[in-house]
Amino acid sequence: MEALLEVLKYTVPGLIVGATAYYLLKTLLESQNRGIQLAQRSEALKITLPLRLQAYERLTLLCDRAALPNVLLRVRMSGMTTAELRGALLLAISQEFSHNTSQQLYVSDTLWQIITLAKDETLAAVSRAADGLDVQGDADEFVAQLLQSADAQGYATPLQRAIIAIRTEAAQLF
Repeated sequence: MEALLEVLKYTVPGLIVGATAYYLLKTLLESQNRGIQLAQRSEALKITLPLRLQAYERLTLLCDRAALPNVLLRVRMSGMTTAELRGALLLAISQEFSHNTSQQLYVSDTLWQIITLAKDETLAAVSRAADGLDVQGDADEFVAQLLQSADAQGYATPLQRAIIAIRTEAAQLF
């Protein structure tokens, strides 16, 4: 019995010192890891923040360039038929979008879906405006319908809503 007490007299303080040392070292290492991770995040933010801001700028430009009044100014030529102008509009909007697909890496999935939906709705609006028109006829009536539908929507066009979503997400960076 006396031998057991002698062993406990040395073992219990040793276990307490060992457990304390383990806890202190574990806490110190976790604190150092958090510091390293914070420094890495800060360094990564220095690199990614400008890229994300550039992506927001490019996507805003995409939405502006794909807006019907703007794309009409770029692609419409005198003497075009409804079918030619419709095809040119659909192609220009699709190309504008495809030139900027890499920007989805820097924005949220939700924002990218909003932009994709805005593009699809704009393409659908072009197709709807051409429905019922003479495809070989002059494009003036087609242009009038496009501009009338754009005016009716005002600032609630899908592309305008996408620009608002871009601004909202970009503002969250600051």
